[in-house]
Amino acid sequence: KQFGSSGKPLFPAQLKIVNPAADGIGEIFVKGPMVTRGYYNKPEANQEAFHGDWLATGDLGYLENGFLYVVERRKDLIISGGENIYPTEIEHVMSSIKEIREVGVVGVPHEEWGQVPVAFVVRETPISPEQILNDLKQRLASYKLPKQIYFVDELPRNASNKLMRRKLLDLYYEIS
Repeated sequence: KQFGSSGKPLFPAQLKIVNPAADGIGEIFVKGPMVTRGYYNKPEANQEAFHGDWLATGDLGYLENGFLYVVERRKDLIISGGENIYPTEIEHVMSSIKEIREVGVVGVPHEEWGQVPVAFVVRETPISPEQILNDLKQRLASYKLPKQIYFVDELPRNASNKLMRRKLLDLYYEIS
């Protein structure tokens, strides 16, 4: 296994990357006997998820030397002015700032750009939005910079500690 990869598909599973962007990242499709034939009594879900024998996983990733790297959920991708922005990339960079305990990033509607990233931050120690942005300007392209930074006491997580981006969007709409 390669560091950071999900590994290689095991026989008889097959996978492919569909509609890759310039960076090689596209939607992950799988097929094989272990894949369900469809959702029971859900024709709309079947039409969206299945393309012939292939299942659209809803995950974005890329293949490198046969190894699969999963980058993001398709529904979490932010498209701003035609550019793909991966919230996990911004979160990773922001998490390296010592004053930040944890961070969640979501895309919100924007009249000019379609969507823009906003960040919800749980602070470890005091830091201002300006200090965060000054740090990020050195490490992220300008279109990836959060347009708003909101400080919260905690991020919404489910029972398995996974960040619930939908709840962050709900919080954004409550605040704005």
